[in-house]
Amino acid sequence: MRVVDVGGKRATARVAVARGWLSCTAAAVRAVRRGEVEKGDVLAASRLAGIMAAKRTPDIVPLCHPIALSSVELSVEPSDRPSGFRIEARVRTVDRTGVEMEALAAVCGAALCVYDMLKSRDRGMRIEAIELVEKRGGRSGTWRRRS
Repeated sequence: MRVVDVGGKRATARVAVARGWLSCTAAAVRAVRRGEVEKGDVLAASRLAGIMAAKRTPDIVPLCHPIALSSVELSVEPSDRPSGFRIEARVRTVDRTGVEMEALAAVCGAALCVYDMLKSRDRGMRIEAIELVEKRGGRSGTWRRRS
């Protein structure tokens, strides 16, 4: 095993977008909307958790390059039908390697935070469909998931 040598690459603008879904009961979604969750503001905490996860990606993914992130945007949106939360992360950098892992880590971190804060209300939650949606920049250019 080794860290890939990116020393010969030039720094370019790079963007990655990832998304995921956390399914839960309608009652759990209502509790979040009404601000009735004992641990506090689920949406704010999960957005912060996602941002923190993106920044700490090299600490949890072996051989992942530590890179300077320009921005991390995280959305966690409640949904009634189906009941759950849509999670999306957009990560940017100007560096020699991409930010796909950081975007995926952000979605995972946000989903885990929602799960932790709602587990007393719904033990049957599921974290699902975490996927890269788009990446731009670097030698390979742009890639988009076909929906």
